[in-house]
Amino acid sequence: MSDAVKFVVNAAGRPVPTVVNGHEQIPFQGVGGYRPEKSKHAPPIRSCADYPSSGDKRVASLEAALRKCGLKDGMVISTHHHLRNGDRIALQVLQTAARMGVRDLMWFPSASFPCHAPVIELMESGAVHHIEGSMNGPLGEYCSSGKMRGLGVLRSHGGRWQAIQDGEVKIDIAVIAAPTADAFGNANGAHGKSACGSLGFALADSMYADHVIVVTDNLVPFPCVPWQIQGNNVDCVVEVDSIGDPSKIVSGTTQITRSPDRLLIAEYVARFIRDAGILRPGFSFQAGAGGIALAFVAFLRDMMREKKIKARFVRGGSSKYLVELLQEGLVDYILDGQTFDLDAVHSMATDPRHVATSPFTSYNFHGKGNFASLVDVAVLGATEVDHQFNGNVVTHSDGRLLHGIGGWQNCLAAGCTILAVPSFRDRIPVIVDKVTTLTGPGELIDVVVTERGIAINPRRKDLLDAVRGSSLPIRPIEEIQKEVLAICGGQPEKAKVLDRPVAVVKWVDGTVLDTVWQVGELKGLLRPAREASAE
Repeated sequence: MSDAVKFVVNAAGRPVPTVVNGHEQIPFQGVGGYRPEKSKHAPPIRSCADYPSSGDKRVASLEAALRKCGLKDGMVISTHHHLRNGDRIALQVLQTAARMGVRDLMWFPSASFPCHAPVIELMESGAVHHIEGSMNGPLGEYCSSGKMRGLGVLRSHGGRWQAIQDGEVKIDIAVIAAPTADAFGNANGAHGKSACGSLGFALADSMYADHVIVVTDNLVPFPCVPWQIQGNNVDCVVEVDSIGDPSKIVSGTTQITRSPDRLLIAEYVARFIRDAGILRPGFSFQAGAGGIALAFVAFLRDMMREKKIKARFVRGGSSKYLVELLQEGLVDYILDGQTFDLDAVHSMATDPRHVATSPFTSYNFHGKGNFASLVDVAVLGATEVDHQFNGNVVTHSDGRLLHGIGGWQNCLAAGCTILAVPSFRDRIPVIVDKVTTLTGPGELIDVVVTERGIAINPRRKDLLDAVRGSSLPIRPIEEIQKEVLAICGGQPEKAKVLDRPVAVVKWVDGTVLDTVWQVGELKGLLRPAREASAE
């Protein structure tokens, strides 16, 4: 273990650093074990006298806006990811800062995607010091290699809001790509040529950052209605030709699976929800963005039709499959934190029952309750799960960091949490003795559904009793693993990692749950398919 960093063993039995990027940390103290004792962070007080009385906050360019907001070395720049792999603004902001000669910035995105891979060049040149945010694909690979100068910090969507609200991360300049805005700074994501749906991930940034820049490609006369971002929190407005390509909101992990095994898993999930008595009038559910979770929605819809059952609400990430439920009258409301395809974007813009939410309402653990705990059942993916039902969604079995957490951790607060996963990917077992990286404690994961059977956490005796006598293949998790090992030819070689930390995983309360280590030599390990989705 690195001599340069002091480690302690937390309540989950994982070694975690006591200092991350110069800031002292609190190790994970168990589920519900940490209670903060301080006030929320507050941005500086501003005066209307410093802003145009006309309300017109437009400036000529992004560079002019950054200068007006006092950009300098070492600042924290935040962006959001509602446009996903179609985003153009985050990279433009960082490249503009680099051309201005600014160095050692911390980039604080709500998530990153392959389109942001050129940030690697900015880290190599010194313009960007490190990233605190989800790192998908190339940026995750870069972090795993140990080349990033600071530690990556992985937070859930709710954990990111918590970190901003609690002052764990102080944003110097927030840049919000807005599909529609007015010159005062009011903005929404539901309208315009680059419409992406909600702007909920940028809401905390707009409320708590020292300076806020709205960048739009659809400037409308005041007032921009409805406003998801309030202009009273905005310093500058920049008009550009394009903030991104909304067609790239859809990705490979936001399309329904066609695999027979994965379709069987989706069917098992729907049948389990029915047989366990969760499927009842007024129930609620949340499904992730992975192919299995989306297929589950189709099976559940047929059961709802057959039993004439209507759900009170569904939580999203929303997709066309949830929109179809709404239009058919099988659900009263979609409470949407992020739209995953253009059908959902259109629905949010036109249907008042499709409600934009934010991580504050849905996920923030340091609030007076959140919506996640009101959900009856959440169906999610994972890269690994172990005998204690601990889950991993950020690294693969080879230790490489390739995914973000998304809302995955936050969804574990649901009444019943189901991991719908194939028993193996590319001959690498998904059920393991111990997860490579702990992302979610097993006490919060209730059911693991594979094509080879369904394992129920022994803690949930109520669920075991509810499905007793069902035709579902209920099996101990160890038994499923034994069968899979025989198919895959035994245990895969353990991940080759060095004793140098490259990132940490935060729990929903801001404590440090686990450490991600630098990847060493890889032997005998294949890259698992990208089926797990945490969004």
